Amino acid sequence: MSNRLKLEASPYLQMHSENPVDWYPWCAEAFQRAREEGKPIFLSIGYSACHWCHVIARESFECTEVGELLKKDFISIKVDKEERPDVDAVYLLASQVFTGSAGWPTTVLATPEGKPFFAATYLPREQLTAILMAAAQQWRDRREKVLVAAEQATAQMERYCVPQPAEPLSPQVMMEQAVTQLRARYDGKWGGFGGAPKFPTPHTLMFLLRYGIQKGETDAWQMAVKTLEQMARGGIYDQIGGGFCRYSTDERWLAPHFEKMLYDNALLLWAYAEGWRQTQRPLFREVAQETAAYLLRELHGSRGGFYCSQDADSQGVEGGYYLYTPGEVSAVLGDEDGKKFCDWFDITEKGNFEGKNVPNLLNNPKYSQRDGEMDQLREKMRISRSERAHLSRDEKVVTSWNAMAIAALAAAGRIFQCAEYRDEAIKGQAFLESRLVDPHGRLMHSCRGAAMGYDGLLEDYAYEGWALLELFRTTGEERYLKRAVELAEAMETRFTGLEPGYYLYAVDSEALIVRPKETYDGAVPSANSMATLVLLRLGRYTEEARWKAAAAQQLTVLRSVPPETAFQFAFACYVLAEAEAEG
Repeated sequence: MSNRLKLEASPYLQMHSENPVDWYPWCAEAFQRAREEGKPIFLSIGYSACHWCHVIARESFECTEVGELLKKDFISIKVDKEERPDVDAVYLLASQVFTGSAGWPTTVLATPEGKPFFAATYLPREQLTAILMAAAQQWRDRREKVLVAAEQATAQMERYCVPQPAEPLSPQVMMEQAVTQLRARYDGKWGGFGGAPKFPTPHTLMFLLRYGIQKGETDAWQMAVKTLEQMARGGIYDQIGGGFCRYSTDERWLAPHFEKMLYDNALLLWAYAEGWRQTQRPLFREVAQETAAYLLRELHGSRGGFYCSQDADSQGVEGGYYLYTPGEVSAVLGDEDGKKFCDWFDITEKGNFEGKNVPNLLNNPKYSQRDGEMDQLREKMRISRSERAHLSRDEKVVTSWNAMAIAALAAAGRIFQCAEYRDEAIKGQAFLESRLVDPHGRLMHSCRGAAMGYDGLLEDYAYEGWALLELFRTTGEERYLKRAVELAEAMETRFTGLEPGYYLYAVDSEALIVRPKETYDGAVPSANSMATLVLLRLGRYTEEARWKAAAAQQLTVLRSVPPETAFQFAFACYVLAEAEAEG
């Protein structure tokens, strides 16, 4: 492997570091070499906790044949999507253009200018090899045709990357449409929306909780409450150590995709704390507290920052860290207590996941009646499990994700009257200010150890603004409000253009082949939705007309969506509900 990537901070870029591919990081040097040698770009985008990113690395990038093919005919670039969400967002658009879907690892072939002429997700080695050979042949023999295809794809990406203006929906119509569409997708038996795989999407639950209370819509509120309950009972929730895995591969929330992400757990902490505030259900409080404990124990750095993720794989086995047989439980707890534990968490000889068991409460009618004895057994199991082969941890610190954790801890501290959560939020904010702000007061996107990452993106400014305002609400300290104002001013000057709405990256950051403006609320709320919440609250807290006007304009942007897609903008609907409540 080239020393070019050995110098990089990201563990994803160093993953399987001895493979024969001559990788570059995303850098001007790589594109310059491609132009000088007249070679196309092979671009692979992924992240360290991604199971299929590990698979393609083992299958293909450790293969001498693939390595030699890439060295001969391509310039290879490897990108950590968590370090460069802007690059990731642009080339996910390429995958959507070519395949109609997107995911990781993202595999792209592009011209030396970065314009794509092929894109896909995971490809088995035989298929990848065939595609590389055919693309190299086309590049040699029919390059003009390839260049035309790349121009056409880029033009289509340009159309996709900025939402097409639509007649703004009224706030009430947009919220009603979202609830109606979610109701049609709701799984009344197991909670959640749609079939397998199922994702937590806590911002959708936050909207339904708020809308249900605000409008007296009991069914909307119940959809959120049932989903929170079922996720807490399922295997997607770590019944031994707390915290949530990325998603469930089945409709019951039983079998998770085992990676654990900071952003999921931060937003779910927020959702369960709010769920407890509204329902007073002990289960919700316990899950919120255990999720906070997981964050502070497993993803917390000694100086206050939060790390990105824990891997899905343990010693090459997906989920191996989390799985048990009855014998393995009894070896830790003894036969009598082991049987109690197995009965409680549905651990059987037959198994519920590839011959072993994901502990869960789906078949336990007493799931909401946890007692001290079972908690003691769970703690013994957690301590014993910590002696298993450790999960790989990506120790990047990402500004936007840290801001989610800070905001969630600040909110949980307020809701539960917990000084520990409040103090950890304060500590996290102090770390962010000391390590992820440049000398000019601008945010950086990430760091790892002493290595500083790329310029801050809109998501960093928007989520950090939210975190500051949650700290202001919890502590009453005006310094947090003042800093939130500074960040909002930066959004207004650096992330805007001729049309309303904010762009993904700043006008003075590196220009990519397109400049997206994202409003869709996906795995997390979009940066535009979160920016609108920040502006709305700044208008309320400062009483300044400029922030009220900016919020009003952004609310119009959020409402400019086709009515049949309203459910895909659930956090935008949450912000609309808050704006309506303010009058």
